[in-house]
Amino acid sequence: MALESDREVIVVGDRVLIKPEEESNKTESGLFLPEGVKQKEKVQGGYVVKVGPGYPIPDMSGDEEPWSSEEEEEDIRYMALQAQEGDYAVFLRKEAVDVNIEGDPHLIIRHSSILLLIRDPGLIE
Repeated sequence: MALESDREVIVVGDRVLIKPEEESNKTESGLFLPEGVKQKEKVQGGYVVKVGPGYPIPDMSGDEEPWSSEEEEEDIRYMALQAQEGDYAVFLRKEAVDVNIEGDPHLIIRHSSILLLIRDPGLIE
């Protein structure tokens, strides 16, 4: 996702930024649904735009107590998430937080709210 401004979007921890799939307000039978009905759906789909670094892994190798007053810069290690940019995700809608980035609607969800990922084979490294 390219932002037009100089700002960078940083997703934190085990969160995933998703561009929701455009949904029609019209049912298959031709009825138009109000906005509130769409938002109450339990499952939704969308494309993964950015992912956070993952779940932090605690450092168990140190001999010092974690609450000691000595300030050391340490490299925080993370367990990577399964979701990757470009994946199509099916997720629980009730867990999502709505945000607008550059005027476009996006959702922030926990990685654990994702039920299914569909990946283009060309994205696999």
